[in-house]
Amino acid sequence: MFKVGDKILLSVEITDDMVRKFAEVSGDFNPMHMDDEYAAKTRFKKRIAHGMLSAALISRALGQHLGPGGIYLSQNLKFMSPVYIGDTVSVELTVSSYREERGIGAIETLVKNQNGELCVKGEAMIMTADRV
Repeated sequence: MFKVGDKILLSVEITDDMVRKFAEVSGDFNPMHMDDEYAAKTRFKKRIAHGMLSAALISRALGQHLGPGGIYLSQNLKFMSPVYIGDTVSVELTVSSYREERGIGAIETLVKNQNGELCVKGEAMIMTADRV
């Protein structure tokens, strides 16, 4: 059961293999994600991970803690800073509201890099498994 203020933390290293597999699954082969030479000529200076890879990690953290059958209802996201291959990101989820009678909760979703820089912020809505 969730209550306001509960936190979920997940730490993951973003690898080249992850980015390549995500490109395969998503079909997003943007050279910013795939081509070192191309990325070196951009403002980022090196390849960046797909923004939606960070979103998938939010989904992973929720899935591990919602319990079997919990439902991810919605998510809004704002991409603040790039996530680079080799970064270790921390997914930080905080229950900001929860309606126990309906099993519906709002979750603040943050992704930060190893330097504490905010890369992604947003809010998810979830339904706990006991209400599905």
